[in-house]
Amino acid sequence: MDQPEGTRASSQSLPPSTHHQLNMYALAAGTAGVAALALAPPAEAKVVYTPAKVPILISSGLYNLDLNNDGVTDFKITNTRNHNTDQSFFNLFAQGVNANGVAGTFVYGLAPGNAHVFSQGQQIGAGQVFFHGYNKMASFYIGGGGYSAHGNWVNVTNRYLGLRFEVGGQIHYGWARFNVQVLGHPVRIKALLTGYAYETDAGKAIAAGDTGDADAQVTPNDFNRPVEAPVMLGLLAMGTPGLTMWRREE
Repeated sequence: MDQPEGTRASSQSLPPSTHHQLNMYALAAGTAGVAALALAPPAEAKVVYTPAKVPILISSGLYNLDLNNDGVTDFKITNTRNHNTDQSFFNLFAQGVNANGVAGTFVYGLAPGNAHVFSQGQQIGAGQVFFHGYNKMASFYIGGGGYSAHGNWVNVTNRYLGLRFEVGGQIHYGWARFNVQVLGHPVRIKALLTGYAYETDAGKAIAAGDTGDADAQVTPNDFNRPVEAPVMLGLLAMGTPGLTMWRREE
């Protein structure tokens, strides 16, 4: 329906100065939109990485690994020592909680599986066999028959444990990076957890050592950026009227 004559706004009736301010405001709005996009938090990374520096020693004995940091333990790393009359056993184990599993190889009978050692870049996914329960990383025996060290993780640096765990009934893959030493005088096993990560896409393999796109990960500093910057750009583009408006807001 046509508006009654005299009520329609006509661009011809606006003063040239107002035209100029409107044009500058439109330009400022476009600039602010671009700036807002630049300051928006990045998209969620597909690989979520958590740096760590956690010693797992015989004195502490147990570390509960929460791979996706949701407050629920997904894996247990245990460092134990057992003695009897004339022999001692030292063991470093990785254990999946509930249906979660550790990539490894079968040994025999009821013996724990051997946890596999992954090098950086190797794929962890459906192509591996994952074992529930205890998986041996490293062990040391000393007794009447002498002494010996066993396991894939004896004296390794920056190697990766392959992990499969469930989130909401869906399978996800991840890794945990360790340094492991088997030492004598006194005999002991030292393990250092130096980081862990998982793939957020269910069923998708992850490369050992993949920490995701560092530029796409949100850090606390992203939330401390000056969110008023787009508004300031718009006001500055308006010239003197915009600066007047800014001063009134102070």
